[in-house]
Amino acid sequence: MKVITDTEELKGFCERAKSFDYVTVDTEFLREKTYYAQLCLIQAATTNEAVIIDPLAEGIDLASFFELMQHEATVKVFHAARQDLEIFVHLSGEIPKPLFDTQIAAMVFGFGDQVGYEPLVRDLTGHQVDKGSRFTDWSRRPLSDKQLTYALGDVTHLRDVYEALRKRLDETGRSPWVEEELQQLYDIELYRTEPTEAWKRLKMRNVRPKELGPLMKIAEWREREAQQRNVPRARIIKDDVIFEVGRARPGSVKELGALRSVPQGFERSAMAKGLLEAVAEGIAIPHEELPKLATRSREQAPPDVVDLLRVLLKRQCEKHEVAPKLLASSSDLDALALSDQADIPALKGWRHEVFGEMALRLKNGELALSLDGRRVKLVDHQTD
Repeated sequence: MKVITDTEELKGFCERAKSFDYVTVDTEFLREKTYYAQLCLIQAATTNEAVIIDPLAEGIDLASFFELMQHEATVKVFHAARQDLEIFVHLSGEIPKPLFDTQIAAMVFGFGDQVGYEPLVRDLTGHQVDKGSRFTDWSRRPLSDKQLTYALGDVTHLRDVYEALRKRLDETGRSPWVEEELQQLYDIELYRTEPTEAWKRLKMRNVRPKELGPLMKIAEWREREAQQRNVPRARIIKDDVIFEVGRARPGSVKELGALRSVPQGFERSAMAKGLLEAVAEGIAIPHEELPKLATRSREQAPPDVVDLLRVLLKRQCEKHEVAPKLLASSSDLDALALSDQADIPALKGWRHEVFGEMALRLKNGELALSLDGRRVKLVDHQTD
């Protein structure tokens, strides 16, 4: 088992990896005590070599690894890539490319909405993944051979999973389906939280206009503090504190300290000044410059129509062996029941061909559903 702790050795592996069509990649990290995930291990494998890279090794430079992540001729294969990509974007400023996510590809073949790595390995390769080291503190050194073997399995089994899925995609012609889904992973904003957008993470229920400005500015202040200190948001203040402070709109240290949710003594801390300034900035935002919060549509989707669409969705998912979530969510079905022009993925691209077109025809009386034994059958009512 090769553990790379040296910059030159890492450069050698990365240069060799560039000659292969793909490299499988995974990471081990911790984020319980930090805002940004702490990268503890990188696992990578080509078809004839598998290594563990120790990013915590003294003096190691990961530049050659990030160069490999940008090498256009080598596909970077992940399973459930988003958290790994977030780490790489934070450290290098770039998204690895080209990408392949086996979790997304598995959805195209009906393995479930967000199938885990272990069941996917088992179903596609017959191998069992050792779960014994799942809850390891990957920042501690030295790591045992058992822990390293577990970590390496995340990329060695992934080779077989990727090749099995790649074969299915070639046989079924569904590669464009996966490519369409993968495009969302290339949006760099997916991996960054701008402090000015932090308020959108809050559950804005029953928020009055005069409270919105302070809530927005408090959330922005908290995000900046968490990023600068590299601590979890809740270590600055919790969400319930944001809402109480935003609604009370304190103008002094005394008023801040009187609030029930504010931790005892917080009003005397260095952060209290910044929090009070955020409240004042929020109050000063003109009403017309505040964003309009989304409200639930008063128009309810017809239950009978939604039920029919759900039956059709289940039928199409079973026929094409596609995970239901990939075709349409419950809110998509509601939107479709209300409007033929709903702005939803189900009415675009390959989803339109597999489900959307039939859903519209069902709504408009051109298709009907019937039972053929225990199977749902489509009856075409459209006249020539």
